[in-house]
Amino acid sequence: MNAIYHVCDILEGMKGMGNDLIREARKRKRMTQQQLADLAGTTQSAIARLESGRTAPSFDDIIRLLRLMGMDLDFMLVERDDQDWAQARRLVRIDSGELYDLHDDLITEMEAFRAPAA
Repeated sequence: MNAIYHVCDILEGMKGMGNDLIREARKRKRMTQQQLADLAGTTQSAIARLESGRTAPSFDDIIRLLRLMGMDLDFMLVERDDQDWAQARRLVRIDSGELYDLHDDLITEMEAFRAPAA
């Protein structure tokens, strides 16, 4: 039941992002608002209102418009990974000298990476 709750949260949050998703998809496809409106059977001004956030599309509308443009939206539920937190906790315990050495090593590695091959 917990996974269903999180999917519902994701879908609810999509309402605020749907405008951006549709605009981004349209731009990637190099379409005008009028061309998308023609495909969707609506007006250019309706697409403009949707993309500007003056109207909030439903999740179904987002998917329908994306598919009309030959695109799709992909979700993936994954187990939460606490690796970032573990690394942050480890770095918090490092004193300034050790942190400097880590940065110095990183800079040396980056310079070696950038150096042209002989």
